[in-house]
Amino acid sequence: MSLEALAGPGRPFLLLGMVHLAPLPGSPRWDGSMAGVIEAARRDAGRLVEAGFDGVIVENFGDAPFLPGPVPPGTVAAMATVAETVRRVVGSEPLVGVNVLRNDARAALAVAVAAGADLVRVNVHTGAMWTDQGLIEGRAWETLRDRAHLGADHVAILADVLVKHAEPPVPTPVGRTAQETVERGLADAVVVTGPATGEPVNVEVLSEVGAAVSVPVLVGSGATAETLTRFAKLANGAIVGTAVKEDGRVTAPVDLHRARALVAARPGGAR
Repeated sequence: MSLEALAGPGRPFLLLGMVHLAPLPGSPRWDGSMAGVIEAARRDAGRLVEAGFDGVIVENFGDAPFLPGPVPPGTVAAMATVAETVRRVVGSEPLVGVNVLRNDARAALAVAVAAGADLVRVNVHTGAMWTDQGLIEGRAWETLRDRAHLGADHVAILADVLVKHAEPPVPTPVGRTAQETVERGLADAVVVTGPATGEPVNVEVLSEVGAAVSVPVLVGSGATAETLTRFAKLANGAIVGTAVKEDGRVTAPVDLHRARALVAARPGGAR
């Protein structure tokens, strides 16, 4: 199922849930059990799809502190293994995405192709952002050529606009940034976040981004059952992590009841 077929004008609000992976081999908190990583990912992906989410995004959230550039081969291999497992767990219909933190789009594309995933998220696709990893520069030119080289035009690129946990080197109009991300960076959809994980999006910023681009706009943080109706007036969908976790803790397992409550609050009804 393609992102284009699910998100857009006249379609129900798209819901993508986060599968936050436990620390992977080589990361500071890796506990030596790949089986544990896989089992936790299977559990969370299964619960999200059982609740009615349209898809999931597999992310190496447990690998902090994140690298500013390419991740090691071990991370790529581990994520490909987990993403392929998640693909089998959720079946062929739900979307499966990949995000390799902090900003390794080449690795994400490789994992997506190997695992049969549908999309990748890129935190800094164009321009540059100051982050806790230092200055990260977008490499859209490389990412799009890699996608073509891999024969992966079917893999959609979700690009953040002024991503969370970061600041632009100079003040930048968010509408212009979004426009260039799409028109010059060729992103297939854009993601708008609050300042940090779990924090709500500024609706004025969301509105400005929506007015500037013609591709799907997704809310990337702070989406809850209570905020979905408001966001649906300005966006085509949301990526949800914290709100569907046990006790609202981002590092906790997905809570099936919380996930179902969020789906029940989806504007536009069920798919």
